[in-house]
Order: sequence, then structure tokens, then C-alpha cells
Amino acid sequence: MNPLDWLLDSDPAIRWQAMRDLTDASWSTIASARARIPYEGIGADILASQGSDGPWHRPGTPDWLPTLFTFQLLRATGVDGSDPIIERAVSRLEAGFQWDEEFRDKPNKSFFEGEVEPCINGGVLALGAYFGRPTESLARRLLGDQLDDGGWNCDAPKSVCSSFHSTICVLEGLLEYERAVGSSPEIAAARRRGEEYLLERGLFRRRSTGEVASPEFLELAYPPRYHYDVLRALDYFRAAGAKPDARMGEAVRIVEGRWLLERSYDEGLALPFNESVGEPSRWSTLRALRVLRWYERERLASAH
Repeated sequence: MNPLDWLLDSDPAIRWQAMRDLTDASWSTIASARARIPYEGIGADILASQGSDGPWHRPGTPDWLPTLFTFQLLRATGVDGSDPIIERAVSRLEAGFQWDEEFRDKPNKSFFEGEVEPCINGGVLALGAYFGRPTESLARRLLGDQLDDGGWNCDAPKSVCSSFHSTICVLEGLLEYERAVGSSPEIAAARRRGEEYLLERGLFRRRSTGEVASPEFLELAYPPRYHYDVLRALDYFRAAGAKPDARMGEAVRIVEGRWLLERSYDEGLALPFNESVGEPSRWSTLRALRVLRWYERERLASAH
């Protein structure tokens, strides 16, 4: 089957994004497909798995883990946050969740206030912004956490060098926050510094030696949890409306034609993930195709 047809013949969460990013479908058609997410497929499954007390649960794990990463998967579906069923789920989480004492720096800290690590807080900031709870104090905390080399690291201040993992999590959060409340010079500058941290390393190499920083960065993973890979980085730059940079070129070539699920960090989810490592992945295919379309279109436009 043609890859696009394969995406269109799938879960509403995949279908509507394929329509939006890869076809010339009308906005009414796209909106109709998107509206089905809370009631069918993975979106409905995520909502059904939420605890009546607000958080998501997974046996043997603290609630923050399945709550954060299952909620992130809901955001990845692109569901309309203003849908009443979504608003009820978010309100239930907001009322029922508090961070464990070891992860908070003040009493009674709610979910959207975040915790202490930038890799976690980047995801929380993105969720709050997407679902109508942008948190200025959390955004400002992340700005203060930025290291001298431009990125972020959950091990700071013990480590003074940034991490690919933490940096992509924070960049995604700041981008979503900007979309929700509007840009500011301070946040825009922080994002540019973070982006430059990745670009000057070719999105996957060590700056010092030019060696591949980690083999996992070259594997297409989903869901990513907090982990970094080249497709996640490229999809961020696409979402940010960035112009193709020559330093992205090697990463783009790695993504071309590699759309199996090569790794999955689904151990943090409150429900089973419906793709298997080693098999063709709709999530990888969707993101790869839209990255490649963006990169080629922008590259040709800049050439003219």
C-alpha cells in the first residue's frame, strides 16, 4: 500500500495529521477527522484509562510516570483541547494530582506547576500550554535552567554540559508555550540558543570529536518518553517553522526510507501501545513524511 494511503486508513489521530500535513484536503474534512479522536482509537483509549481520581496509573510505578507520558501521548494525537470531554479530563487531572514530595520544591504542587527537572518540566510546560493551562512560572524556571552552552540537563548543576534529551524536551515545551501566550524576546532567544546547541552538533554528533553521541539517536523511537532521536529533533524544527539548515542534512538522510519502529519507550504508559518494535510504524512514517516534505519544500523555496 502507498504510505500515505496506509496513514489515511488508520486511527483518527494519525489520519487527521496525515490529511493536514501531507494532503490538500479541505479544512472541514480535516476537522471532521480530528473531531473523532476522543471517541475512537488511541485517543478514546487514553481517556478511558484515566483514573477517576485524575492521574493515570500503572501498577508498580509512581503516578507521575504514567500520568506525564500518557498525557503526552494524548497531546501527540493532536486532539482539540477545547472539546468538552478533553476539558473534563484535564480538569480532573488538575484537581487530583500532586507531585510526590521528592519532586517538588514547595507543598501541594499541582501537575501544571511542574517539578524540579527540566526534562520533565519541558513536557509539563508543553502539556499545560496545549491544554489551556500555560504556566508562566514554569516557563521562567526553564529559562533560568538554561546552561552556558545553550541547552539543558537534568543533572545540572552537577553537570555543566547540556544533554540532547533534556534540550529537546525543553525546546518542545517553550515552543508550545509561545504558541499559547505569544512570543517574547527572552523565550525566542532561549529557543534559538537551544536550537543552536543541536545544530552545531549536526543533531546527533559530539561537538568535541564529531563522533555519534549515542547510537540510539539514530533509531526512530515512539513513544519517545524523554529520549532524543534525530526524527524527534527534525519534527521539532518543522513544527517551529524553521528554515532548513545545512547542518540538518545528514540527519534528514538518516530518516529517509526508515520508517520501522526501531525503539519504543512505552514502559511509562498507562495502556498498551499498539505498535511493535521491528514492524512498520505509522507514527514514524507520519513524522518522517512530513519532515521530508517540509525540508524539501523549504529548501526549494529558499533556492528561488
